[in-house]
Amino acid sequence: MSEDEEKEKIKKIAELRSILEKRVETMETELDGLKTLLSLIDETLIKEGFKRAEISKPVQAAPKQETPPPSVTQQNKGVPLKTVTGDLLAQLYIEKDSIQIKLAEDKNFDIETPPFKSFFVERVLAKMQEKDREDAGKGKIAPEKILSYSIKQDGNTLREITIRNLRRERSRELKSSIRWTLEKMYEKMKQKS
Repeated sequence: MSEDEEKEKIKKIAELRSILEKRVETMETELDGLKTLLSLIDETLIKEGFKRAEISKPVQAAPKQETPPPSVTQQNKGVPLKTVTGDLLAQLYIEKDSIQIKLAEDKNFDIETPPFKSFFVERVLAKMQEKDREDAGKGKIAPEKILSYSIKQDGNTLREITIRNLRRERSRELKSSIRWTLEKMYEKMKQKS
């Protein structure tokens, strides 16, 4: 093998190494996200499991309802979405089959900041929408029940996300996904400043 061929071979190997490094970094980011989602799901299951156990206890007398049920309360006032340190990221307004996410006004979430488009839009919302289209094609759901979403922005600043036709079983996954996405975006915003 000539010296030029050897140099070309080494150059190609170096390029392949660079591609592999980028791929490993992407996969590690995705793995971190999946681990976070899994832990959030575990936390939710533990909390919800306890609530179900309390509800299933036999009731002696009809309880007095001094406050409205949680679903009514959530419809009227937003559910705060905060970081571990308590910084407000967004307010969630939950309706029967829709959810509105209003981003905190004091935060400028840039829609170009990962993992908003690559994870939340493409892997969460688009996949749910694709699954609904398949189900509608098979007659499992009505075509008008296919998940839809709209993203409001001011320039590149994310302001609001509205998701309609959200199936109840997807609600937790969606909340966990948006929390993780906004936390990662917020971390990157803080690093830049």
